[in-house]
Amino acid sequence: MFRIAAENLSPARHTLPTVSHVMELHDLPHANTSASPTLGQLLKRVGDARKEATGDGNETPVHQALDLTDTTLEPRPLPFVLSFSSLTYSVKVTRKMTFRALFPRRRNRLGAATEADPVSGERLFTRTKTLLNDISGEARDGEIMAVLGASGSGKSTLIDALANRIAKGSLKGTVTLNGEAFESRLLKVISAYVMQDDLLFPMLTVEETLMFSAEFRLPRTLSKSKKKMRVQALIDQLGLRNAANTIIGDEGHRGVSGGERRRVSIGIDIIHDPIILFLDEPTSGLDSTSAFMVVKVLQRIAQSGSIVIMSVHQPSYRILGLLDRLIFLSRGQTVYSGSPTNLPQFFAEFGHPIPDSENRTEFALDLIRGLEGSPGGTKSLVEFNKSWQNMKKHDSSTRNSSSETDRQCLSLKEAISASISRGKLVSGAPNDVSPSSMVPRFSNPMWTEMAVLAKRSMKNSRRMPELFGIRLGAVMVTGFILATMFWQLDNSPKGVQERLGFFAFAMSTTYYTCADALPVFLQERYIFMRETAYNAYRRSSYVLSHSLVSLPSLIFFSLAFAATTFWAVGLDGGFSGFLFYFLIILASFWAGNSFVTFLSGVVPHVMLGYTIVVAILAYFLLFSGFFINRDRIPSYWIWFHYISLVKYPYEAVLQNEFSNPTRCFVKGVQIFDNTPLGTVPTSLKLKLLESMSDTLGVQITSTTCLTTGSDLLRQQGITDLSKWNCLWITVAWGFFFRIVFYFCLLLGSKNKRR
Repeated sequence: MFRIAAENLSPARHTLPTVSHVMELHDLPHANTSASPTLGQLLKRVGDARKEATGDGNETPVHQALDLTDTTLEPRPLPFVLSFSSLTYSVKVTRKMTFRALFPRRRNRLGAATEADPVSGERLFTRTKTLLNDISGEARDGEIMAVLGASGSGKSTLIDALANRIAKGSLKGTVTLNGEAFESRLLKVISAYVMQDDLLFPMLTVEETLMFSAEFRLPRTLSKSKKKMRVQALIDQLGLRNAANTIIGDEGHRGVSGGERRRVSIGIDIIHDPIILFLDEPTSGLDSTSAFMVVKVLQRIAQSGSIVIMSVHQPSYRILGLLDRLIFLSRGQTVYSGSPTNLPQFFAEFGHPIPDSENRTEFALDLIRGLEGSPGGTKSLVEFNKSWQNMKKHDSSTRNSSSETDRQCLSLKEAISASISRGKLVSGAPNDVSPSSMVPRFSNPMWTEMAVLAKRSMKNSRRMPELFGIRLGAVMVTGFILATMFWQLDNSPKGVQERLGFFAFAMSTTYYTCADALPVFLQERYIFMRETAYNAYRRSSYVLSHSLVSLPSLIFFSLAFAATTFWAVGLDGGFSGFLFYFLIILASFWAGNSFVTFLSGVVPHVMLGYTIVVAILAYFLLFSGFFINRDRIPSYWIWFHYISLVKYPYEAVLQNEFSNPTRCFVKGVQIFDNTPLGTVPTSLKLKLLESMSDTLGVQITSTTCLTTGSDLLRQQGITDLSKWNCLWITVAWGFFFRIVFYFCLLLGSKNKRR
């Protein structure tokens, strides 16, 4: 029989009182028994006990401690052990094209390859660079394992290898959790990865940032009040109480300090209390005090039952006292692996004792750098480490069988179920025996993710109203200029030409004003990649939310532009004509916004994106049919005419303007306008009309209508599609680019090395 003690814990456990509830789970077999209960059964028993203890069916407080000790079993099994063995990772790099590389020297007398000769596995233009070479070790829950080394030693690569951020097939070796290989899906849910850069929204406060992370990572079964409690507890745990209502800030907005920003970055990834936490140089760029506070927070996280693995460049003496395991790397090889307390013994036996007055890690790193610059490199230290590790293993095997190194781990299923039971926020497990199905892939359904993403996006927009104002100003200024330039056009042949120019410029302008959507995703790209890498939300939720949030502003811009220009220019159609004019402008804004959003998912830089947008939109206008009719476009370019986004709204507004069969645009003597005869007196024009009437046998007077709107549409080659079909095609283009944008995110945000 196990005795499980569920104990309320806050991040500041040493200052806040706790309330303990004890329950006994009968019929629960020992960890070494072949028949174990399913996860669903264990969770049901724990849930029943929670209801008994609280007197209702509500959730228990966020943090609980689980004690699985039994007086008949000694020692207690370790909940989690992450082991890695023989990790090797190589990449192909381009060789420098030197004269010696193109014309290598002959082999020396011993037959060895010279420096310029490609070795085995290399080619003339590429060479193989080994970033990790046979790295082994283990990390346990309750401990901090730090990876140290000089720049380029392979620290970040090892962290990426353990966090499954290297593509399958490229990494050799094994990584297991409690002796079992785990799937990428499971690792994403039970772990978190804190990047070296602080990727945060600058206009959100610390509390808002953590609350949005809680909305994403905590399950919907947890009430909003419980989520707020978790956020408040985490703020205290991270030491951010005084900065809770301060915005993150950026170059243009004053916000929190660098150390506080780093702790917020850690907080958003540990909001769900992960079992494994990876950090890539969390102390870089911080002063010694801020760095110590960050590692102190990591120590609390580890002591709560998590495995903490981080890379660090050069820890201070105080930080070294918080670390439990060290791995020193040199050019991808292990030169030391063990406890910080064993460093003096290790280097003393190596023949380089550490002086008492020096920092152990600084001495070790200086020695490693010195060896790297010597002819033999660190080969002697690598070999000594291997023999030293073998000696340590031999010594530990001769100790009492109850020593810590011989303690058996719980199975992965039992360990995860125990972790869930003690309050690790990876709940929602079904009644299943498969470890990969113990935790859901996503914490919330799609509509919840969309609502949270939309709320965050709108809050960011409200904090930066100048962006909306600038875009609205651009639309209104453009509309005002067009309205005053093409004020009250008449129905003369010149008026027709001016209308065509107005429509071409107006429709192309709607696309150009959408270019401001380009930096939106480019600024969020790495935040999006960080959040989706560990299943904070679905990529489809982001695309749908992004689309819905953009619609209100597009509707407002379209209405403002249409109202500014329709009656001022003197367009035809009345209210129904205005309504269609508004709809086609809205469709153009939608298609243009979707097109620019798609490009932002493809191009990596803002300036490159602007260059591509301007160029492609210019091509769209060129092939729209305004400068050259469809019938006159060469056959080898006609395909571009049909994919032009400007073509369909341009043809739609022309049909909306010229579809009235009773409206005349060329009467009598107006037939001579825009010709050399247009300057002759009107009396002479009337005589010419009489002569033409006699010749043609048709009576043509000064009031005879010679060209209607239908004639103009035929002259422009607009005969294939109705105006409503053009509208639907424009809308469809918008949906098409959103779908393509989704696949770009799906394929381009794997965030893994190859």
